[in-house]
Amino acid sequence: MQTIYHAADSRGDADHGWLKSRHTFSFANYHNPARMGFGALRVINDDFVIGGQGFGRHSHRDMEIISIPLSGKLGHGDNIGNEGIIETGEIQVMSAGTGITHSEMNGDANEPVKFLQIWVIPNKMNVTPRYQQLRMDDILQPNEFNQVLSPNADDAGVWIHQNAWFSIGDFDKGVTQTYDLKDPNNGVYVFVISGQVVVNGNTLDTRDGLGVWDTKSFTMDVAEDAKVLVMEVPMSF
Repeated sequence: MQTIYHAADSRGDADHGWLKSRHTFSFANYHNPARMGFGALRVINDDFVIGGQGFGRHSHRDMEIISIPLSGKLGHGDNIGNEGIIETGEIQVMSAGTGITHSEMNGDANEPVKFLQIWVIPNKMNVTPRYQQLRMDDILQPNEFNQVLSPNADDAGVWIHQNAWFSIGDFDKGVTQTYDLKDPNNGVYVFVISGQVVVNGNTLDTRDGLGVWDTKSFTMDVAEDAKVLVMEVPMSF
């Protein structure tokens, strides 16, 4: 097993007034040659947007873009006919493909929204752009890694154009849980949304990340009540 640890306070930092963002990997004005991604996982942005503000219309190509609200709500609109609100407890995915133009605004005029925006490099280029939104609360079981994203439209959660699986869970202090990789050639990036866990001797606190690869499984010990996002992605693509 190989690992790489990224402390929360080692992330890139951007403050635009209306937006405060922390970048696990190189993004926009933050460039670190040692932090260009983890396998097919290219971006993890931890965003805070004040009330009534957000990302106006802009375009993407050939990227799988996942948004997970942590508190508050996002207002989404795009050029392929989708418009609505993504609330805490939901997950959103866009396959940009040949090109999609969208906006992600705070859905509340007064309260801030906190959300993760994650980019995964796809295994198919120039696909037809698509959008999907799902309430995760309906499939989450406590103290388990609950699958919320996969490569398969018929599997649990949303799907993307990549051999990737995301799982999320709320874990009680004292729980030990094992994650078995779906594909032994993949790696896993463990991102602690809140709390404290220990993976392979590495203590991870809120917003810390740990990449794990060259293994078929890993065990996580929960030191404090925790919410954890696990992203399994190809290391070569």
